[in-house]
Amino acid sequence: MLNKVPEVTVYFWLIKVLATTVGETAADFLNEHVGLGLTGTSIVAGALLAVVLAVQFAKRRYVPSVYWLAVVLISIVGTLITDNLTDNFGVSLITTTIVFSAALAATFAVWYAVERTLSIHTIVTTRREAFYWLAILFTFALGTAAGDLIAERFALGYWQSAVLFGSVIALVALAHYRFGLDAVTAFWAAYVLTRPLGASIGDFLSQPVPDGGLGVGTTTTTVLFLLAIVSFVAYLTVTRRDRTPVAMA
Repeated sequence: MLNKVPEVTVYFWLIKVLATTVGETAADFLNEHVGLGLTGTSIVAGALLAVVLAVQFAKRRYVPSVYWLAVVLISIVGTLITDNLTDNFGVSLITTTIVFSAALAATFAVWYAVERTLSIHTIVTTRREAFYWLAILFTFALGTAAGDLIAERFALGYWQSAVLFGSVIALVALAHYRFGLDAVTAFWAAYVLTRPLGASIGDFLSQPVPDGGLGVGTTTTTVLFLLAIVSFVAYLTVTRRDRTPVAMA
């Protein structure tokens, strides 16, 4: 089958950050304002993700609307996994950060041992796609834990955390373009870091002013960012500017 993920362009990173922000604010919105509670929200989001991933796996090529809907939902689920462990089971953010780091590293290790590549340009089999989405889930859970750890547990603050993670992403880009850091390592490092970046942006916009936010609210933030995602995805669907060539490895 054709490659099942988009080309890594500026649109990819823009939508990724928007999706991570929605993952943070939508989870809070469903949990607090809709009245589903953390457990109810987790069940609903998990069921929706399972359905969308089933559709994604059934496709023979990359379809922007299906792919990015899966990313948004897996962002929400990744957030909820960390929130459940922290709020319902009392697991510390330090522990969840370490555990999800280990889980992601193990996923990469097994993926590479089996497929001999971690490149997203070669997601052309069902097994590689399964590794890909498992890694994506752990990046979101890890990013949530690390972002909350820095912004809340270490009390750095939301906008300060966004600046911190944005700066680290810039260093990764510099290491890739100027100092020879290989593309696969740079991609996955940036992918992990965009999760806490997006979460920090979402929290800064949505949280009340006394808590360090701008007080926009989770509803408005979620709607605005979802509209932006829909606009970008519609544009890419029409222009096909994020199609990646098939590459077997």
